[in-house]
Amino acid sequence: MRAVQRLREQRLPGVLVTVVSVRGHSPREAGAKMVVSAERTWATVGGGNLEMVAVDRARAMIAEGPTQPEVLEFALSDKAPYQQAVQCCGGEVKLLLEPLPVVPSVAIFGLGHVGLELARILARHDLELHLVDSRPDQLTPERLSVLDDAVAGVHVHQVPVLPELVVGELPPGTHVLVMTHDHAEDAALCDAALRSGHLATIGLIGSSAKWARFQRKLAEDGNSPEAIARITTPIGLPDLSGKEPATIAVSVAARLLQMFIAERTTAPAQREA
Repeated sequence: MRAVQRLREQRLPGVLVTVVSVRGHSPREAGAKMVVSAERTWATVGGGNLEMVAVDRARAMIAEGPTQPEVLEFALSDKAPYQQAVQCCGGEVKLLLEPLPVVPSVAIFGLGHVGLELARILARHDLELHLVDSRPDQLTPERLSVLDDAVAGVHVHQVPVLPELVVGELPPGTHVLVMTHDHAEDAALCDAALRSGHLATIGLIGSSAKWARFQRKLAEDGNSPEAIARITTPIGLPDLSGKEPATIAVSVAARLLQMFIAERTTAPAQREA
């Protein structure tokens, strides 16, 4: 379970291999599990040819991208035509290979009215949700209790000084939303996000006047026009207007869900560095 959680948090694909049935003698009992990533394995389903074939197939599934679960059946006999080695335990083993897909990752910088409403919506989805605020009172357990039944993995970052340092700690492919209480903080976060090459998208809440000032400031700080163009503002669905926090949150969440669908259908599987 720790391996599965590690892959999930790092946004790396993997495969969960489970011994689902055994007849006769086998190296491991039904229920034994292992986790396979592109570069590592955790635990074992018995070693030998059985495990090597399972690992090879699991890594092929990772390379192919999103796939359906598969079942592999093995006769542990010296006459079995397997390519890796010989196991002659005499039994029969069935393995279930279940893909562990990469889930979306979103970081909300600023848990004010809009940020909290957005967190409430996103928490109902299978993703990794990072909540960042420089104000401790915005991240108290009482205030975040509305997320107690979250489906998402919720990560709270309390950073009273330099919240932009969190940007570098986010997993690859994270969607970043900048919506703090302080325009200076927003500007620092935008600059840090532009200098980080591992993020998926960068969204900034605010008016056109705010964005005009930010463009000048980001350019003065050495960001190219191409880099600055990576920031999306305003955020959300353009056809859904309204200034109420809940309306803005629904609009932004809907746009993110559109991007998640596009990622699942077009993004190649990520590899471990």
